[in-house]
Amino acid sequence: MTTSTATAKAEGDAGEGGRTSVLRRLAETPEVGVVAACVVVFVALALDKSTFASAVNLQGMGFDLAQYGLIAIGESLVILTGGIDLSVGALLGTSVLVMSWLNVRAGLPPVVAILITLAITGLVGLVHGLAVTRLRMAPFVVTLVTYTVAQGVTLAITSGTSITDIGGTFSDLGQTYVAQVPLPLIIFVVVAVAAWFFLERTYAGRQVYAVGGNPEAARLAGIRGDRRVISMYVTSSLLSGFAGILVLGRMGVGSASGVGVGWELSAIAAAVIGGVSLVGGQGRLVGIVAGTVLLELINNGLTTLQINSNYTNIVLGCVLAVAITADRLRARGIARRG
Repeated sequence: MTTSTATAKAEGDAGEGGRTSVLRRLAETPEVGVVAACVVVFVALALDKSTFASAVNLQGMGFDLAQYGLIAIGESLVILTGGIDLSVGALLGTSVLVMSWLNVRAGLPPVVAILITLAITGLVGLVHGLAVTRLRMAPFVVTLVTYTVAQGVTLAITSGTSITDIGGTFSDLGQTYVAQVPLPLIIFVVVAVAAWFFLERTYAGRQVYAVGGNPEAARLAGIRGDRRVISMYVTSSLLSGFAGILVLGRMGVGSASGVGVGWELSAIAAAVIGGVSLVGGQGRLVGIVAGTVLLELINNGLTTLQINSNYTNIVLGCVLAVAITADRLRARGIARRG
């Protein structure tokens, strides 16, 4: 065998080995499955129903994706610390009515109403964080209390009636298009990129993973775990309030008809489907966004196929069950390899 032939063979083997390594790493990436599922579901629905891939329907999906996506990101940040936030949906609904009441009944300008509402939601998140870190209360219990109280506040504010004559600033935020792209979708993308940068490219973001993965090891390493946990609960509540702004702008009315109810399940499902471990410390923003997209494709697909809306929760529950099962199997596999 000549030197040139041997060299070519070695380069070929190296190239084949490199491709195999890339494929292996790709197959082991948790987000690959959910991204592939998004592609398959989209193509299948687009082929079955021509209206599914229409510009009008895609724009509507963009609005929905922004609303669900913001609370899914907030929920995921909390789960990464090893906690859970059951209040994101109810807090969103309450934010819608608080902003409506401040703007219409109290006569405050929309911007002031928004700032006050965000301050309230941020305070709620701070209470969550302090209760979990200082009082050592279970996150499930703390946020379940807020979930219940928020629903009660919603009914107390409106007495079951809707608030109309909302200021135009809300519709500007919730219904505007930028080059045919919904403004809320652009806002969601900006928030997602910021969250990705925080988790993947900052020391504080790596501390969030450390606290969620092994709190005791993080403490011994000198990481102020309580601060990271509190900040994630505050961020989650703020994102619920911010999503409420977009919802109010889209509806144009402060509705008391169960806005946000059950959305916490969608947020948790999006996180788990996207590869976020319920025990904390594992998961990436790319998967979270992909999980949200998949749920939106499923919800919109059921509507496009004219399937009874009563079955939506059944499908969501089944998807969530599969995602949780996959999460536990993945955790067991990692434990065995460890």
